[in-house]
Amino acid sequence: MTVAVAVSGGGDSLAALLALRDAGHDVLALHGVFLPRADDAAAQGLVEACARLGVALHLVDLRAEFEALVAAPFAAEYLAGRTPNPCARCNAHLKFGLLLDRALELGAEALATGHFAASGAHPAYGWALARGADPAKDQSYFLSLVPRPRLLRAVFPLAARRKAEVRAELAGRGFVPPLPGESQEICFVPGDDYRAFLAGRCDVLPEGGPAELPDGTVVGAHQGLWRSTIGQRRGLGIAHGEPLYVLDKDLGRNVLVVAPRAALLTRDFAAGEVNPLVDPALWPQEALVQTRYREAAKAARVEFSGGALLVRYAEPQVRPAPGQVAAVYDAAGVVLAGAVVAG
Repeated sequence: MTVAVAVSGGGDSLAALLALRDAGHDVLALHGVFLPRADDAAAQGLVEACARLGVALHLVDLRAEFEALVAAPFAAEYLAGRTPNPCARCNAHLKFGLLLDRALELGAEALATGHFAASGAHPAYGWALARGADPAKDQSYFLSLVPRPRLLRAVFPLAARRKAEVRAELAGRGFVPPLPGESQEICFVPGDDYRAFLAGRCDVLPEGGPAELPDGTVVGAHQGLWRSTIGQRRGLGIAHGEPLYVLDKDLGRNVLVVAPRAALLTRDFAAGEVNPLVDPALWPQEALVQTRYREAAKAARVEFSGGALLVRYAEPQVRPAPGQVAAVYDAAGVVLAGAVVAG
């Protein structure tokens, strides 16, 4: 089988390329250029690594598409009071969207990446996307918005691997990734500082206003609703008798609503843009729902009705922020669906 491998310049994608080549597959490499200022060092390093391996490397310029489909919506969502997940959007629209299309045009039958996730045949579901073997690095959450037909073309060579093993193997074989460090959380936001990113991108940003308790009592001020997210505690700059968290954003009145943590707890939420990866008729009565990357999934009953995902937690949980991804799992770690928190 001919497999295209999406290589970013990092160690994980290089390890995926090596694994497939060692397994005897015909492989070619694709490097998607997403950012306005292309990293010439990464590209040159990939040219040298692929030449050493005898693998053809194709550079795919997707800068305009990345701006339109990922970066611009990211900024617009924050200004609309939501908390977007650009990595999940990128996987759906760019990596397993346009980059996969290019791989197929080049004659590949599948696209491999360095994601720590698993996919393949499943006895009950026919096929499934599932968590990878490394619980600390599992990235199935970020893949939950990719449509099933696209994921059927995906290969995850690091499914059974752990991050430490990957690093050790690369070092043992004398491969130094062009980008040797850990990738930052949002590749196009320097230092993962989305506030600085928005300030540098937008000529005019919404101004500050009052911060109020749910009963309308003014307890401070905010510097712009786009600077905060639901559930945030740190950096609010509000002195109060007990810790306060962001409960809501009233864009109409330009008011930041804050409250003690107990006010954030909820049993229910709804999500839209639902991407079922397993037939809802096969979902278990109780599933596990994850609404942030670095959090444990929580037990809940999940219903797919009228195009929306309706979630009811077994125990009250901190309400997720509108715009965040909600990934639904079964007890074995299979992704049943992905969706975007409504609100």
